[in-house]
Amino acid sequence: MAKVICLFNHKGGVSKTTTAFNLGWKLAEKGHKVLLADCDPQCNLTGMILGFRGIADLEQIYNQPVANNIRDALSPAFESKPSAIEPAEVFDIEGNANLHLLAGHIGLSEYETTLGVAQELTGSLLPLKNLPGSIRYLFDLTAEKVNADYVIVDMSPSLGPLNQNILTTSDYFIVPLHPDYFSSMALSSLARTLPRWKQWANMASRMELLQNANYPFPESNVKFIGSIVQKYRPRNGQASAAFQKWIDELRDNLISLLIPKLVEFDMLDVVEFEQKAGMPPSDPIMEVSDFNSLIAMSQEFQVPVYTLTAQQTGQKGAVWDQTEKNMTVFSAAFDTCAERVIALTRD
Repeated sequence: MAKVICLFNHKGGVSKTTTAFNLGWKLAEKGHKVLLADCDPQCNLTGMILGFRGIADLEQIYNQPVANNIRDALSPAFESKPSAIEPAEVFDIEGNANLHLLAGHIGLSEYETTLGVAQELTGSLLPLKNLPGSIRYLFDLTAEKVNADYVIVDMSPSLGPLNQNILTTSDYFIVPLHPDYFSSMALSSLARTLPRWKQWANMASRMELLQNANYPFPESNVKFIGSIVQKYRPRNGQASAAFQKWIDELRDNLISLLIPKLVEFDMLDVVEFEQKAGMPPSDPIMEVSDFNSLIAMSQEFQVPVYTLTAQQTGQKGAVWDQTEKNMTVFSAAFDTCAERVIALTRD
């Protein structure tokens, strides 16, 4: 069965989508079958991969005879259709035969209120019993269809019922961070929120009603497999002093706030993490500087930042030489990150 890995932080602007695409590509380059699942109603991952520029482009893929996006694939459960959930049609990603996309849908947020009601676990749950387990069921079914080893899930920056469900029914999660005050505060918020979510999932998995649903709610065994720090400005190959200050503070907050809570609620085994990764969980599994103009070019040509060509960038001479050096650094960083993800998710 494929291993489901979420990229989650309720703070926006921390490069979740960029990380999902580039990390997924690296894992696929290493011979693993990867399904990228776009669970953010903003559909940035879908737009990046398919080259879409707006809602009009997205609407071209909707209203097809088969469900080729996450909202339509979930509609049998959320709209009480007589048919059962089936594997979604996925999009192949040009240039990497091991990589596939489960497209997002701008209307996925419409299901959030209904899912929230279902997850209140009240007496009104009976007609909604199939909803809490339906998303993981769809991931497993679609991953099996394409023989995926990993499902990489791009999530929205929120603390709503949808993210609560996706994270607690996943196998692993990574927390992307930006070296600034707001990411530092986000760790404090996550230290309060994630234990509540885990307690809810533990209770839900024991409910006979949800166990006997058409899409049973799984036991919650989600584990933290590290943080990623991105978008700092380098100086002499390292983060500048101002950014390093925030990177150090993020590490301190991981140690003092988030990690103790993850350990307490069985979302992290520090000894196991250190044995598998060769590093403590307070150290980011990847640190990478700002992509600057490369990210726009990556989106334009639907390729990772580290596979752009001189022709695609339009650069020559010393400018291209510097860009090529930066790309080599980015490629090495994502390669290391992918190897650590593989190690941390190994059974």
